[in-house]
Amino acid sequence: MARPQALPTQPTGLPVGSYATYAEAQRAVDYLSDNEFPVENVTIVGSDLQMVERVTGRLTRGRAVLGGAASGAWFGSFVGVLLGLFSNSGTSFIVLLLSGIAYGALFGAAFGFLGYAATGGRRDFTSNSQIVAGSYAVLCQSQHAEKARDLLARLSLKG
Repeated sequence: MARPQALPTQPTGLPVGSYATYAEAQRAVDYLSDNEFPVENVTIVGSDLQMVERVTGRLTRGRAVLGGAASGAWFGSFVGVLLGLFSNSGTSFIVLLLSGIAYGALFGAAFGFLGYAATGGRRDFTSNSQIVAGSYAVLCQSQHAEKARDLLARLSLKG
């Protein structure tokens, strides 16, 4: 029987630190851990979430075909290795591997081209997306909050 998935819950605890970046909040929790603080009582909460998409370049037909071919070649190499390992046909392992790479690249290039053509030029750029927060709070369960604040005050004095 499958375990029921836990429903999302609001974070609990008292604020013990506020940081502008995730790296700073992570550093604070790492400092608590280094000082043998029970970090299982700590939560990092990001607020003011934004989706940021950074454009990394122009997508041309050639780049779409080349990217598809490369992805297909990787998958084809995997299939070729499996065929080479489990084949009893007497065909050389290298031949099966190279055939897998070639067919994978061919089909990958075709699907890359078709995918690019299907967009009709409406999205001819590449990008990376991520969710970032405007600020990060470190929360701690109330029974440990005072000790966490004391430790984090020492960290802030270190600079």
